[in-house]
Amino acid sequence: MTLTSPSCPVAESLPAEVEQKAGSVQGVTKATVDITFDPPWSKDMMSEEAQLELGFL
Repeated sequence: MTLTSPSCPVAESLPAEVEQKAGSVQGVTKATVDITFDPPWSKDMMSEEAQLELGFL
């Protein structure tokens, strides 16, 4: 998973939350989140709906 920046305020808590939520999906026995910054995050990675909601469109 890519965070918005290395100093993202949820960098410590979000990966654990994603692992927990993904692991709770029926049929999933284990989930592991790896943090990467390659490729760098950009708003183009967001869905059109999310961009619209945040005023990017």
